Amino acid sequence: MTTCRRAPVTGAATPARAPRVTLVAEGAYPYCAGGVSLWIDQLVRGVAGYAFTVVALTVDGSERPGWPVPAGVEVVNLPLWGPRPRRPRGRPRGIADAHEAFLRSFIPTADGGADAMLAALRRLFELAQSADLCSALVANDAVDRLMAVAADAGHPLSLRDAVTATDLLEHLLRPLSHPPVRTDVCHLAMNGPSALVGMAAKWAHGTPLMMSEHGVYLRERYLGAIEEQAPPAVKRLLLAFHRALTGAAYRCCDALAPHSAYNRRWQLRNGADEGRVRTMYNGIDPEVFPVAPGEPDEPTIVFVGRVDPLKDLHTLIRAFRIVRSELPEARLRVFGPVPLVNRGYHAGCLDLVDRLGLSGAAVFEGRIPHQVDAFHQGHLVALTSVSEGFPFSLMEGMSTGRPPVCTDVGGVPEAVGDAGIMVPPRDCAAFAGACLRLLTDGELRRRLGRLARQRVLENFTLRRWNDGYRARYAELAARSRSG
Repeated sequence: MTTCRRAPVTGAATPARAPRVTLVAEGAYPYCAGGVSLWIDQLVRGVAGYAFTVVALTVDGSERPGWPVPAGVEVVNLPLWGPRPRRPRGRPRGIADAHEAFLRSFIPTADGGADAMLAALRRLFELAQSADLCSALVANDAVDRLMAVAADAGHPLSLRDAVTATDLLEHLLRPLSHPPVRTDVCHLAMNGPSALVGMAAKWAHGTPLMMSEHGVYLRERYLGAIEEQAPPAVKRLLLAFHRALTGAAYRCCDALAPHSAYNRRWQLRNGADEGRVRTMYNGIDPEVFPVAPGEPDEPTIVFVGRVDPLKDLHTLIRAFRIVRSELPEARLRVFGPVPLVNRGYHAGCLDLVDRLGLSGAAVFEGRIPHQVDAFHQGHLVALTSVSEGFPFSLMEGMSTGRPPVCTDVGGVPEAVGDAGIMVPPRDCAAFAGACLRLLTDGELRRRLGRLARQRVLENFTLRRWNDGYRARYAELAARSRSG
C-alpha cells in the first residue's frame, strides 16, 4: 500500500486525540477532479474536531496529487490495477470452498444474494489476513471453478471469457488483501470496491460504517457496460457481481447518507435498511459564488464540469447546433478538466464540434482557476448528464444567479426545483428548445436566476452541510467508543 502522510502542524484545529474519520473513494481526491473530490475536500477542511484519513482507490499507485492536501490529513493510495501485491505467504487453506461460495452468491444472478455475498466476502477477507489471496484468485483452479459454477447455472463460459472474468474479479477484490484501516468511523463516498475497505475495517476492528452516494454506483455500472468492449458473457457476470456487492454493502452499513431522494430509492430497492437511511444534500458557500454583476454581450451557454461520457457532452454539442441555427451569434463555452482516461472522449467531442461546423462558437476551455468566473461568462448553466448525484457545479451556478437547463436525472430535479428547466436525457431538440427559451426571454431568465440563488441560500449552504456531517460523525464515533 502506497501511503502519503502529512504530519499535523502546530496550532492546527484538530485536537491531538480527536476521533479519526477515514474517507474512502475510487478515482477521486486527491488525484482526480470532480464532485466527489470537492466533497472530500470540504469535509477534511470544514468539519472541525475530527482527524481525517483518505483512502484513495487508484489505478496503479503512480498517481500524483492534483489537490492540495491540508496538513494533518493522511492519504493512503490503494491501487486496484497495478501488479498484484507480492507477499511471502502460502496458498489460503479452504480457498476452494470460499471461492466457490463467493461465485455462487452472484451466479447466475444476484437476486437474494446480498447476504450470501457478504458472508463469502468476509471469508475471503479472513483468508487474506494470513495467506496470498490475490494469487489464489487467479490460479488455474480458480478459472476452472468459475467455469464449473457458470455451467452449473446454465451460463457456460468459454475459457477466454473465464480467464478475463477471473482476472477482473481479482482486481476488484484487491482491497480485501490490504491491511484494514484503524479508525473511529469509516465513511464511504460510494459503493463498489470502496465498500470492501469499510467492510474490512468493520470485520477486523468493529468500526462503524457510513456510506454516501453521489451518483448511484450500480446504475452507473449498467450505463458504463453499454460502451464497454468486454464480451457479453463477461459483462453479464460482472454486472451480477456489482449488484450483489452493492446490496451486501448496504446491509453492512450502520448509516447511509445518500445525496438525494433519488439515490435513496435505489438504496432501498437494493436492500438498504430504511431506518439507517437519511438523505444529506450537498452544500456550497454562496459567498464564494456571488451573483454575477451582469451578462455577456453574446448569448452564451456555459457548462462547468469534468469532460466525461456521463455528462453526455455530445448531446450538448448537438443541441447547441440547433440553438446556433436560431441564434447565429450564440456561443457555447465548456469549462472543466479532462481526466486521463477520458482523453479519447474529449477528442471525440472536439471532432463533433468540427464536423457540425461549430468551431470557434463552441469552445472547450479546460480548467479555470476560479470556477465562479466560468458561471459569470454565461447567460445560463447547461447540464446534459445521463447520470448524476447532486451536482456541486449545478448549485454553484445557481448561486451566481444563472438559471439552469438540465436533464431530468438523479438528484438534479431536487436541486433545481422551480428555478430552471428540466428536459429528458439525450433529447437534443428539447434541450435546445429550453436554452432558446431562456436566451430569448430576458425577464424569465432573470426571474429564474433569482429563484435559483434563493433556493441555494435556503437549502444548500455549506454551513448546514458541515453541521449535518459533524452530527452524524458524533453519533457513529460514540458507538465506536462504546463498542
